[in-house]
Amino acid sequence: MNVPQSDVGASSGGQAEAGESPTPPATRPDTRRRGPIATLFRKAGPLALLLAGVFSASVVVAQVDSKANGPDPVDWKETDNGIPVTDKLTIEKCGACHAADEKGNLSRISWVRSTPEGWAQTLKRMVKLNGAVIDPAEARQIVQYLGTYHGLAPDEAKPVMYLVEQRIQDETIIPNETVRNACASCHAFAQPLSSRRSKREWALLQNMHVALYSQAEMQYYRPAPGAPNGPDGKPMTPAQVALNWLAEKAPLNTPEWAAWTPRIRSPRLDGKWLISAKLPGKGVYLGEMTIAPGKSPDHFTTTATLRSLQSGAELSRKGQGVVYAGYSWRGSADAGSTSQPDDPKAADREVMWFAPDLKMAQGRWFWGAYNEFGFNVTLTRASADPTVAAVMPYALKAGSKGVAVHIYGDALPLKPTPQDVDLGAGVTVTKIVSASARELVVSVDVADKALPGQRDLAVKGAVLEKALPVYDKIDYLKVTPETAMAHLGGIKFDKGYEQFEVIGYANGPDGKPKTDDDVAVGPVPVTWGIDEFQTVTYDDDKSFVGELSQGALFTPSTEGPNPKRRFSRNNYGEVWVVATAKEAKDKFGRPLVGKAYLVVTVPTYRRWDQSEVTQ
Repeated sequence: MNVPQSDVGASSGGQAEAGESPTPPATRPDTRRRGPIATLFRKAGPLALLLAGVFSASVVVAQVDSKANGPDPVDWKETDNGIPVTDKLTIEKCGACHAADEKGNLSRISWVRSTPEGWAQTLKRMVKLNGAVIDPAEARQIVQYLGTYHGLAPDEAKPVMYLVEQRIQDETIIPNETVRNACASCHAFAQPLSSRRSKREWALLQNMHVALYSQAEMQYYRPAPGAPNGPDGKPMTPAQVALNWLAEKAPLNTPEWAAWTPRIRSPRLDGKWLISAKLPGKGVYLGEMTIAPGKSPDHFTTTATLRSLQSGAELSRKGQGVVYAGYSWRGSADAGSTSQPDDPKAADREVMWFAPDLKMAQGRWFWGAYNEFGFNVTLTRASADPTVAAVMPYALKAGSKGVAVHIYGDALPLKPTPQDVDLGAGVTVTKIVSASARELVVSVDVADKALPGQRDLAVKGAVLEKALPVYDKIDYLKVTPETAMAHLGGIKFDKGYEQFEVIGYANGPDGKPKTDDDVAVGPVPVTWGIDEFQTVTYDDDKSFVGELSQGALFTPSTEGPNPKRRFSRNNYGEVWVVATAKEAKDKFGRPLVGKAYLVVTVPTYRRWDQSEVTQ
């Protein structure tokens, strides 16, 4: 199997040496997985080449307004305790420019902690801007060390895992609009929160943005309505507000890191793991993965089998992975030839977060030119005790009788009684239909007035939390993702597809739609279509942007001017993706309808990539 190779500095120009496999491109995540359209056009361009000759490798700064921001942070004295660098290769390759002190700290490096992707990005910048010379194997070793011993604790990394999992996600972690404008106008806020730094390092990072990106100066120093006053009594700039927030909320030294550092170890992951996965548009998959030791304590090889509960299709995957900081998995796998862009046999990249006790992992296995396809995965370590991995159907309707419930897992009891299976009050297991170690089928009756909501499923002491909801009726539809982006392509650039899903919801105990107590019932039979999102007179986007299948896969049109459109415009546009229920109706007897907003835009011309962290 071809393993992605690093493009971090095989030479001073950052190109892979002869004989190295090229690194497949990946998009840079934004405020969602594929964020504001403006980001698509931003490039460092010639400016980066110009600056390369004038910046030192140890400190990359730009002069800022001293009246507004105090002395330049390059002159600040570090007050935080740094993290000594102990890896010989890192010292050898980085120590020429990053000076060491008597405690073993290297300038800049010892006052930053980051994810593997963050360190890979830094290493690339050292190569491309400062002429560092390092080959791919050395780069991977340095990223392995820094991502582990100068990384994040599990509790620090988990809230921002969506960034490296390449998920579409509207961010809710941004504290206020001032910080949003300063730090999340061009990339996800999870980008800075994927690192921890001393206050000086946060200030130097701001300076670097001003030096490299022309718009940063305006974002940082223009007036911020509602910003608090500084010590001088004047309103603080966005740069000051963001710096103070980051220095307080994301400092270098944290209780989480202090508690995790002595626990870092090479993880013992070898053995059998149960897989429960959901592939948008294709449903639930179950299977198992065998993890075996690889070429070093933190490297592993994998074999996995998956079976679709909807179609019965099976696939086998072989791959490998590396673990950083004792919990953070980056890997890749291949299941063979593929026939369609959304084919689950596609070669993928894997990002998973292992719980500190190494009994469970969660993450995403993704592929596609824009990482738009992927399994949402949960791994559970197999043991001699019963384990429940999944249950079908998706939900139980109040008042239903004799429903066959399939319980999937491992080491399930071979001779269970109805009393061994518990779905809570109002749901009665009337008989055991069949039983095996991997699948248990029971018949259940649901009371007419069973309390709506998510139910835990217990089988002989094994519990699957929020496994099966009970509902009375479907009140509305929700199409996901609610806001989405697809990219034109097919001539010179790859297409960026978008897979939609529709979920039926019951209002929940408060009787109100779209509140926290609503019950997700599961997929609902619908017909799919596209409606115009009116932005100008005589809008005609829906005729040109692409096609939506009845499996809810949107395929965009080709890029480039289209002579059939007015002014020979490109095929970009904005549309509604509409799901109309075949059976579920509202209180007036009309079919329920759900909508999602879709932007179809131009290809991403500039790509960023950190695939080298996978091996």
